Amino acid sequence: MADTPATVLWRLVDEDDPTSLTLIVDTPSGPYTRRIPPAIPLPAHPEHGKAAEIAAHTAAATWGLPDFVFQQTAYAARGSGSREQGDRLLIAGRRGALVQVKARTIPPKADALEVNWIQKVAAKAMNQAKGSVRQLRMLPADMVNGRGRIMNVDGNHYEWISVFLLDHPGVPPGTIASWQPVGMPAIALTRRDWDFLFGQLRSTTAVLDYLFRAAMEPAVPLGEEPVRYYELAAADAVTPPGEIDTDLVGRGGVLHSVPQLPQAPAGDDGTRAHLMIRFMLEDLALAPLGGLLTEANRHTVLSDLDRLPVAARTEWGHLLLDMLHDVPQVPDKQAKWRFRRQLDADGTRQLIIGAATRFDEDIRAAFTAFVQLRHHEVTSRTGKAEESSALGVLLTPRRDGLRPWDTNTVRVRGDLALPAEDLLIYRKHWNKAAEDGSAVIEEEAQPTGEAHPVG
Repeated sequence: MADTPATVLWRLVDEDDPTSLTLIVDTPSGPYTRRIPPAIPLPAHPEHGKAAEIAAHTAAATWGLPDFVFQQTAYAARGSGSREQGDRLLIAGRRGALVQVKARTIPPKADALEVNWIQKVAAKAMNQAKGSVRQLRMLPADMVNGRGRIMNVDGNHYEWISVFLLDHPGVPPGTIASWQPVGMPAIALTRRDWDFLFGQLRSTTAVLDYLFRAAMEPAVPLGEEPVRYYELAAADAVTPPGEIDTDLVGRGGVLHSVPQLPQAPAGDDGTRAHLMIRFMLEDLALAPLGGLLTEANRHTVLSDLDRLPVAARTEWGHLLLDMLHDVPQVPDKQAKWRFRRQLDADGTRQLIIGAATRFDEDIRAAFTAFVQLRHHEVTSRTGKAEESSALGVLLTPRRDGLRPWDTNTVRVRGDLALPAEDLLIYRKHWNKAAEDGSAVIEEEAQPTGEAHPVG
């Protein structure tokens, strides 16, 4: 057993299988063993290079969300020819990754030759990514996501990272890929590294945030990304919460901190509570679009919900299940509401998830008013109305047996310019107890700090 540079991290070496990777992490709860499995198998029928692309796409769509994984619908014209926009793209929120998948399709040669080949294809991948981002910034393109839906992507709207993703049966130990700067963050991974990150975090937003963070660190050998992950996770575990004014969410706001990078895989507590967020994402992804809404609008809503920190999702899941069980327990003709709110550290993004006894037009109107009011209150305190948004997600139990609940959303942004008379009504309804007892309201409000607190 050999230790890594981190004093809280050990690696088990299997002499019979040099490609294996098992880590032992010292945590406050005691030693934790994490076996890093190999990458998922390649599909059988496509040629090797295409199969590696499909496998990378499958991992990201399965453990992340299909709506955040894109590929080009066609080739973009360039002079007398055409150019591919990039192998695969990850896009969530304001961040995007150009993923260039390269596969070793012949038996490996001597280590020195393999290292030379890897350096060559790494440089090629990064240059391709640079060209693709430049092209997307000059000429937005239609991209198809993992559900087969089309969204127009303007490269100027995103912060980009280039990812060189290598499929190789035996990377020579200690190989660090290198390339000339390409004007944006860049990182090299093996397919096992890629699958590990998605399996560990189960969130495209969290994976993108990790890639940007890791790209700012010194490079590590290909295949060693899980080691770096656990070194950063150990640092997160002892990092104190950031400073934030809890009064931004009103009196009674509580700062609750979790690490940005959890040491245990997402959902490792033995329950399925962490899946509540995935179920809600799927509800929103599969819902029909109404009115003038577009796939870009849906993508924004999904991105806002996927920002919920991974380490908080199990606790939120338990809370939401409790809410759904609790809100029907009121007399007929009464309604019960329960809410949990989270405010990002910079005060510009608010997530409101609630449950109510039933769903009808009155409930819809009341929930819309609640989201508008809380957005107005926060932006009045921060002075950041123009760059701020609030997403409200409301769960209401169903009784027809077709599904356990309905999911509805309201999203607002910017200065709502609410009339004074509307604000008076909203405050009377939501900030004061109903005098006739027709509603029961419970609300938690918690801002998040930089070290990665949630509520």
